[in-house]
Amino acid sequence: QVQLVESGGGWVEPGGSLMLSCAASGFSFSSSDFRWYRQVPGKEGRELVATAFTGGPTNYADAVKGRFTISRDNAKRMVTLQMNSLKPEDTAVYYCHALLTNAWGQGTLVAVSS
Repeated sequence: QVQLVESGGGWVEPGGSLMLSCAASGFSFSSSDFRWYRQVPGKEGRELVATAFTGGPTNYADAVKGRFTISRDNAKRMVTLQMNSLKPEDTAVYYCHALLTNAWGQGTLVAVSS
């Protein structure tokens, strides 16, 4: 069974840090690119935040470049998103996505406020 399970969301003050994790199972992890998306509660559409390609390269949205870092551990079947210098506008539900299977996680809420 293909499954993605996110964890690590929560509340943090502006300037703080959080790390999100995405545990994958049921498919060939090393063969898939992975992405983190986010969606502001109450708004339509998900924004692509970061991509981890199978070969190792990464890509980021301009809004998070220099603050967020996506990483993958093929042995642990885990994708992480380290988020530093968080801003109120980063508040959203964050979703993990596996391109190989088009699988989505359930989402984890990140709230940034003072």
